[in-house]
Amino acid sequence: MNPSYPSNLTSEQWELLSGLIPAPKTGGRKRSVDMQAIVNAILYILCAGCAWRMLPNDFPKWKTVYHYFRTWRKDGTWQQIHERLRLWVRVSCDREASPSEAIMDSQTVETATMVSQEVGYDSGKKIKGRKRHILVDTLGLLIVVVITAASVSEQAGAKQVLARLNKVRAPSTRMDADVTDNYLRFSASRVRLKSKIHRAHCCKI
Repeated sequence: MNPSYPSNLTSEQWELLSGLIPAPKTGGRKRSVDMQAIVNAILYILCAGCAWRMLPNDFPKWKTVYHYFRTWRKDGTWQQIHERLRLWVRVSCDREASPSEAIMDSQTVETATMVSQEVGYDSGKKIKGRKRHILVDTLGLLIVVVITAASVSEQAGAKQVLARLNKVRAPSTRMDADVTDNYLRFSASRVRLKSKIHRAHCCKI
């Protein structure tokens, strides 16, 4: 494994992340690939923005790397890793592990010519492409992101964000959610999550 790529994890970073990588399935063939090399290869693809087939030869074979990437995407491993890392960062900043407030915003971006799926026209910004609807906590750490066509309104996108939020939250963590001018406040509750889209000014308490 070539340690010179800027996207590679440091030893300290891998020490934190290694415990979150799923163990091999019981009864199957013994895992022979270096999992740190797999993660570094995925990070290389992410940072370089290249095709899987263009992965440098000093990483594991691209088909092997893609297999783990796809498997972890389907079984929720990436989501679990993200949730755990955000929790650790919040605790290290002397915050509660679970955020009680968040900020929602959207951004329209122009897409490449060859992209045809989920593409629309944002008449307000006069851009043809996609729209990112993002929910972050007050530290700026990502909670939920939803990608839609640029033609989807902010209100419709917000509803999709809240629906996704309901899915990624642990069943025992149920709350009410209010959106007020792109500001989201969570209030602990024993009832199921209710999403309310409002247009009202709100000050952070």
